Amino acid sequence: MSKISWMSLLNFPAIVGATLLLATSAMATKPTVTPAATTTATIEKIPGKVTDIPTPEESPASDLLTQAVDSTETSIPSSESTTLEGNEATPENDYLEQITNVSEFGELENILDESDELKTDANSFGQVTNVTELTDVSPGDWAYDALRELVEDYKCIVGYPDRTFRGNRPTTRYEFAAGLRACLDRIQELIAAGGVVTEEDLETLRSLIQEFDAELAVLGTRVDNLDARVAFLEDHQFSVTTKLKGEVIFSLSDAFGDDVDDEVNTVFQNRTRLNFITSFTGKDTLQTRLQASDAPPLLPTAFPPGSGLPLSGTQEGRFTYDGSNGNDVELDILRYIFPIGDKVRVQILANDALHHYYVDTVNPFFEGRAGGSNAISRFAERNPIYRIGPFGAGAAIAIKPAKNLRFDFGYIANEAEDPSSGSGLFDGNYSGIAQVVFGDQFKIGLTYVHAYDGRNITPTNPTDRFVFGGTGTFFANNPWAAAGLGRTPVVSNSYGVETSLRFSPNLVLNGWVGYTDARLIETGDADIWNFAAGLALPDIGKKGNLGGIFFGAAPTLRGLVAQGARVPLARDFAYHFEAFYKYQVTKNISITPGFIWLLNPNQNDDNEDAFIGTLRTTFTF
Repeated sequence: MSKISWMSLLNFPAIVGATLLLATSAMATKPTVTPAATTTATIEKIPGKVTDIPTPEESPASDLLTQAVDSTETSIPSSESTTLEGNEATPENDYLEQITNVSEFGELENILDESDELKTDANSFGQVTNVTELTDVSPGDWAYDALRELVEDYKCIVGYPDRTFRGNRPTTRYEFAAGLRACLDRIQELIAAGGVVTEEDLETLRSLIQEFDAELAVLGTRVDNLDARVAFLEDHQFSVTTKLKGEVIFSLSDAFGDDVDDEVNTVFQNRTRLNFITSFTGKDTLQTRLQASDAPPLLPTAFPPGSGLPLSGTQEGRFTYDGSNGNDVELDILRYIFPIGDKVRVQILANDALHHYYVDTVNPFFEGRAGGSNAISRFAERNPIYRIGPFGAGAAIAIKPAKNLRFDFGYIANEAEDPSSGSGLFDGNYSGIAQVVFGDQFKIGLTYVHAYDGRNITPTNPTDRFVFGGTGTFFANNPWAAAGLGRTPVVSNSYGVETSLRFSPNLVLNGWVGYTDARLIETGDADIWNFAAGLALPDIGKKGNLGGIFFGAAPTLRGLVAQGARVPLARDFAYHFEAFYKYQVTKNISITPGFIWLLNPNQNDDNEDAFIGTLRTTFTF
């Protein structure tokens, strides 16, 4: 570099500013480079007028400077100052970085791998010979003074995010040219806004443009090439994206009461869920969920059917997350969701599906999809009629013709994979649902569920229970047992009304009533009722926290006619009271103490009340 150019470096702070751009990857920006950061700057105006400035040899950069100066006739009175303000700018290569990150998926990876031209350019740029090395600056060094003047006068570059200069790093002529380009753009903006640039600084800038004319031209060409390649990738990319969403629950629980104390011990339980969410088009979703659990239900385990104990066979007081497979990993959910237009959504469910997987249960803040962030019991999550029917495969469709109106239809068969007689998709056990929900702050849902269950069920083997998926009394789940009957296929029709009223963002009242008419084929009829109300307090005490108070009657067999005669049985409503408070420790960790009080357990007021306490810790990621 000539002595004249070197002196120009001392006089004009843009050169030091270029060094700062080493870490900002200015080469990935467009020809007009936005400054890394601009702040309020006061520039003293100098007497005189800038109207005509001789230009060096023509080049893209010098043309830009000349056009900016010639198009602005700036009057420069003395003793005035002009204040320029700007906002922090986001580097334009952020988007390119995002596109590159996506290359882990699909054809984009192949495009990048097969682009020899892109590889060649990248390598050649990395091999440019370093023309200078700067040392750490300190007061008195030319770089220190130049940097101070640059920041104070033009706000061209402020350095790295930690506000350091890092002058001991080498720079290439191309990196230097990128920094020069940033300062050139800043001065052009300044002139266009009516600011002032001295003749001395303009002359220095022209000298620098001449010195680095070739590098500036190459820089512009390379950025143009990058823009073209990014545009090509945007038009041709195919990115199949899979995200992992996980949940881990730890709980410490126990049950108390005169009928319970000798049968239930304190337990520490856990469950893990890994959801793999995949999208092929950006609008569809493939959900694959793996689950491992070791959380046997408290009362059903302590009081198995046929034990002769007061709470024998009850499904009351079960937690949302309970169930045990010995912590073996199993496929829990496999379903595909896709839209048809803007108002219709279709789901194909391959295994272990239930209706509440896809319908609006109209129970906000208590409904948690059997997770660890809302209510602590299964009963408090939703109207139990959504659980009617066996786990299985099926399909569902949701139609939303208006903002506050939604229709849901679904069908599930638990023997869909079995081709034998009496099984299959339409000849085995099944459950169908139809529902309409309307409203917004005040919502009402009307639900109808029709089901058939012909599995081999006996009074002492109700494992494949007919209804309610782990809520309610023993007789509600096994009405034939109250009459001492054996295997009895059941056809049921269930009706529900669900409501939710949101008084404010921090106060929500929910409630429902559910009724099931169960026809015990060739035997009799059973009437099963349940109802509940819940008060939710979102963000109580802290954003993300949740308080809940809930009271209702779990599914209770209220009437049974078998072989033409009414069967005498205890038919007291099995009341359930619940309170919980979820404290959001961090974004991904919550702790929920909860309490359940069962009155008239197993629908018999002669049975002693039972109490269940739990401390649930939930990790999400």
